[in-house]
Amino acid sequence: MDNARFGDLIGQGCRALGVTVGEDVPARLNRLMGELLKWNAKVNLTAITAEEEVVEKHFLDSLAVLPEVEGAGSVLDVGAGAGFPGLPLKMARPSLSVTVVDAVGKKVGYVKAVVAVAGLGLTGTKAVHARAEGKPEAEGLPRADRVIARAFMDLPDWLDLAPAYLAEGGHVVAMLGKALSEDELRAQAGKRGLKLVSARAYRLPFSGAERQVAAFAK
Repeated sequence: MDNARFGDLIGQGCRALGVTVGEDVPARLNRLMGELLKWNAKVNLTAITAEEEVVEKHFLDSLAVLPEVEGAGSVLDVGAGAGFPGLPLKMARPSLSVTVVDAVGKKVGYVKAVVAVAGLGLTGTKAVHARAEGKPEAEGLPRADRVIARAFMDLPDWLDLAPAYLAEGGHVVAMLGKALSEDELRAQAGKRGLKLVSARAYRLPFSGAERQVAAFAK
């Protein structure tokens, strides 16, 4: 996809989602898509291979949670797969310290390779091959201001696991599909000694797919 068409889609999508990225970000995301699809032809990284779907369901879906990471210094993306949402968040907010972790070695290998690609703006991003089981020191994982996962596990399991990786004052961020009620989110949080900080439902801009993002604190 040429940069003009790609940039139009990212621009439309970001406006619909109410988020902003720098003018240089779409071209770098387009290069990242090229790397993703090139690798995916040899190594199974994603079932989503149509370019416009990659734009919406990987890139825009990742950028949609920018409001939940604003003001954070560090992000830990657990079960990141091919690097979503961590890599697009890093591209959009270069000052973030981003660590992505996945239990599948080939996916971590891909992320390490694209982090090293000059010009993508991913320098300093860390990719770790580990199974996150709530033991950050043993797993070689940092504690972070935002601990985030996208469709990695059911919400109750995520709220059991993620707080172990929180830095002081940090938030657990859950990227969900169909929205849960705030009462349900509060109930799930309360069972684990957490509190609901925010909950926001939205739709992806082109398919209209339902999404929700919720943030929790200790």
